[in-house]
Amino acid sequence: MEDELYRSEVECKRESEEIDFSDEEENEKGKISFDCDICGKSFSRKAQFVIHERTHTGEKTYHCEICGKSFSRDESLTKHRRVHTGEKPYHCEICGKSFSQNGTLTKHKHVHTGEKPYHCEICGKSFSQNGTLTRHKHVHTGEAPYHCEICGKSFSQNENLTMHRRVHTGEKPYHCEICGKSFSQNDTLTKHKHVHTGEKPYHCEICGKSFSRNDHLTKHKGVHTGEKPYHCEICGKSFSRNGTLTRHKHVHTGEAPFHCEICGKSFSQNENLTMHRRVHTGEKPYHCEICGKSFSQNDHLTKHMRVHTGEKPYHCDISGKSFSQNREKSYHCGICGKSFSDGPRLTVRKYIHSSVKPYHCEICGKSFSRNDTLTKHKHVHTGEKPYHCEICGKSFSRNDHLTKHKHVHTDREHIS
Repeated sequence: MEDELYRSEVECKRESEEIDFSDEEENEKGKISFDCDICGKSFSRKAQFVIHERTHTGEKTYHCEICGKSFSRDESLTKHRRVHTGEKPYHCEICGKSFSQNGTLTKHKHVHTGEKPYHCEICGKSFSQNGTLTRHKHVHTGEAPYHCEICGKSFSQNENLTMHRRVHTGEKPYHCEICGKSFSQNDTLTKHKHVHTGEKPYHCEICGKSFSRNDHLTKHKGVHTGEKPYHCEICGKSFSRNGTLTRHKHVHTGEAPFHCEICGKSFSQNENLTMHRRVHTGEKPYHCEICGKSFSQNDHLTKHMRVHTGEKPYHCDISGKSFSQNREKSYHCGICGKSFSDGPRLTVRKYIHSSVKPYHCEICGKSFSRNDTLTKHKHVHTGEKPYHCEICGKSFSRNDHLTKHKHVHTDREHIS
């Protein structure tokens, strides 16, 4: 409050040359107040009243000589100029970080003090900044005032809209200085850097396992608690994370807003598009530090690591037996009734019923319902035979041909 009064006094002094103060002395004697006809607000000084009037008239008399932007207050113009000059005159005496505005410095100090003076009267959650509390309240009211002009999607916070727009523009302004990889969000870059440093700062207090990302730790905890508080109102399926539920709903709506710019294939989830692109690029960014094998997906690496560690985190409550992979088949085909352990296999199954064959050979034009079948087919054209018999050294273009061939050796053993 003291800062605000001080700023008002400064503003009044700055504008004294252009505002008539002839009645200021009389006001001091007769206690005259200046009342706004529009909103009814009262002021004891004419300078403050004149500045306030610009709130209603929209008058902006102060102009930036560099970019031409206009402001209703001289103080606002002064702050704006620092965008161009880079001036940061306010310094934190604890960490030395500098800021262009005093208010931003005040907010920053809460990081060191841990002070959270703004409280939500609905859920009791506390915040260090009033603006953060205001945005948080949208969670309770359901208000989403920020709209994407491209797809119409709405958001409760403006920064979420800014990040969302990058889905459409493809903008990735945050770059890793180690490998050059780019990201649309700064926190994603921070998480990515742990790949290079090997840092795993998030620890499970139950089993002691460590993770490079907090969301990975949150997911992992579901293994211990089994808690799934987010429920799909259409099919009743439950999820441990709200984001997973949101993506799951695309299964029901059929929405697939993420498109591959190479082959045109569409996906309901952006991460599925990212993984799909690796089909075209051949990228395998996840590496096993034990044997050096590489994978296109992180969960494939996680499953592979259990070969080395012997970890079997999935337990059957009936037999007590443990498994390294979750074989639960929760995806059901509505046509034939067959069940699958993951969504992509169910999708492939549906292709069989619909006769859709989205994977095309660019050499002969033949089409396939499954991508791995297309990969095997291409060996016909390339002559590649990546599957080798460790007994006689003979090579094959397909793994199932190698399996059949091995019977030649086993049958001979039985005969002898």
